Amino acid sequence: MAASKIISATDLALHSKQCASAGRVLVFTNGCFDLLHVGHVRYLQAARSRGDFLAVAVNGDDSVRALKGPSRPINAELDRAEVLAALACVDFVVLFHAPRVTDLIHTIRPQLYVKGGDYTVEALDPGEKQALDEVGAKIEILELVPGKSTTAVIHRLSATPSTPV
Repeated sequence: MAASKIISATDLALHSKQCASAGRVLVFTNGCFDLLHVGHVRYLQAARSRGDFLAVAVNGDDSVRALKGPSRPINAELDRAEVLAALACVDFVVLFHAPRVTDLIHTIRPQLYVKGGDYTVEALDPGEKQALDEVGAKIEILELVPGKSTTAVIHRLSATPSTPV
């Protein structure tokens, strides 16, 4: 079931077009989602509540390394996509390999784009913001779940002495 939610950009664009024609809302977001945690889950549930379908674009491995550094990602792109697809609140997952989601925005043409509260509309990548404006997507910044981030999890893990397994 989860694997069937992982689709191509072309298929997602078709779903988005069908949504728009039917007056329904495809909510779109993107990210690395390297270590799924409660902050991600709450954010994705809130995103899904904003529309009829939730599509999540997941950065490919090379893209994550470019954004987060050589020690990331911790989990491979297909594993991250499958875990996201297993969530009930996620309807579609698409992988993208560019550092930015700009081209995917042009392809998909979502009705609503959401990001977490660690962003502001002004802090969005200018190219991504321009693409969203060009396709007529509304932008919504969702509330941040304080203290719940992949970086915080990694810091806690690195500060905890390991015990042999």
